[in-house]
Amino acid sequence: MSDISQLKPEGVWRNFDAITRIPRPSKKEEKIARFLIDFAKSHSLPHKRDGAGNVVIFRPAAPSREGAPVVVLQSHMDMVTEKNANVAFDFDKDPIRTLVDNGWVRAEGTTLGADDGIGMAAALAVLESEDQLPAIEALFTVDEETGLTGAANMGGDMIKGSYLINLDSEEEGELFIGCAGGVTTSATFQYDEIETPRGHVFFRIDVSGLKGGHSGCDIEKGRGNANRILARLLTQIEQHTELALSYFDGGDKHNAIPRESYCIVGVPVKKVKTLVEIYERFAEEIRFEYRITDPALELSLSEMPPTQTVIDPAVQRSLLVALLGVPDG
Repeated sequence: MSDISQLKPEGVWRNFDAITRIPRPSKKEEKIARFLIDFAKSHSLPHKRDGAGNVVIFRPAAPSREGAPVVVLQSHMDMVTEKNANVAFDFDKDPIRTLVDNGWVRAEGTTLGADDGIGMAAALAVLESEDQLPAIEALFTVDEETGLTGAANMGGDMIKGSYLINLDSEEEGELFIGCAGGVTTSATFQYDEIETPRGHVFFRIDVSGLKGGHSGCDIEKGRGNANRILARLLTQIEQHTELALSYFDGGDKHNAIPRESYCIVGVPVKKVKTLVEIYERFAEEIRFEYRITDPALELSLSEMPPTQTVIDPAVQRSLLVALLGVPDG
């Protein structure tokens, strides 16, 4: 774990370092809210918290700035909690393990939480700075990542500022003055499990090593989506042999590009060679396709014991079509 508290600007990184040590999944922001309240008390700054769990800390105007409009600095407390499958980590308890990699601050095997921990850290740095500033209301909302419920249910008396700066942007040196909004779509497949066909050999196929990223700000970077890559492979196999899908697992956050995915599938014993040939050809092609955006992409194929049941073939086809049709996020 790297010491990032000494990076510059020191006030921002010291506060961000402290924030990374506090678990803060969406809808579980009590610990980070207590940290913010303790910060306010230690700096003798007025604060309040509403029924939704949002916190606001108020810094009075410097004498030379009295009468200037009050400025609201808004950020959110929660973070996307995603980790690599081979990493032992509990987002409800463990601090983020930070490291400095080639000039970038990253996390070891998990999301870093800079969205929006760095925005929170910037607001705290402003609150404790010695600059001559107008009155500041630092607003920290809850549950941004899974529905903006903190902002939607904010108490009417929380802020009075005339201008609001949202500290949740990813583009350095740019300001946004509007937002098109977002839409969340959930699809549920109901299916019957059927008895595994006789004479099938089963395999586990893994996709891993992808960069992933935010499904908003990273969507245009051409990065691989592990679910779609795996669905592409299964579709090719399905075109050449009977395919029995027993299990498919990949991605667990609606706003994060899946970095890992795996499935368990069976094919007739006489088609094992066909499956291996399709897999090897696809693996070579997909690594070449993502050689620039995801150079660490890995695929693996390993034989598994037969499963007792598989997914109904009609639902299997619908699932693969759905996975191939969704955006990369």
